[in-house]
Amino acid sequence: MFYGLEKRAFRFACLELGDSGQAGDMVQEAAIKLMQKYSDRPTEEWVALFYAILRNHIRDHQRRQRLERLLGFWRTENDDAEEDLSALPDLFPSPDDQLSGQQLGIQIESALRQLPNRQREAFLFREWQELSVEETAMAMGCSSGSVKVHHYRALRRLRTLLADWAPGGYDDEA
Repeated sequence: MFYGLEKRAFRFACLELGDSGQAGDMVQEAAIKLMQKYSDRPTEEWVALFYAILRNHIRDHQRRQRLERLLGFWRTENDDAEEDLSALPDLFPSPDDQLSGQQLGIQIESALRQLPNRQREAFLFREWQELSVEETAMAMGCSSGSVKVHHYRALRRLRTLLADWAPGGYDDEA
């Protein structure tokens, strides 16, 4: 596809899912679907379409997981044995690790997970994936104005959540 898109999309999916294996599968499925269904579209639209497909795959997966947890119909004893909790990222490192650069990354991921879905998506698409407002609107299936509002609110919330990490703190008036 485009240079570096796979890595950025993988990181986006990891943040949304919390599982690198599932994230890789989702990115691959989205790329395949893009080529199968939208290869005739102008290449300028591919990035936004790719992220829209990826986002929809992730949402569908999350809905299925919630349904499974609520109803428990699809769970078997073997499914529980396959879950490896040690593979989950450690969001609460020991005091010794707090001074490392990884701690800031953990705090950022934690703050991102606290955002409402639409705000998180707008922030990740605009800031991390470097999509334009229009591309983000297409990927999220909403208007450009909605993207701007969600992005602004995400920035304000992240400033609050990460205020302890900012050198000198953030000035919300800026």
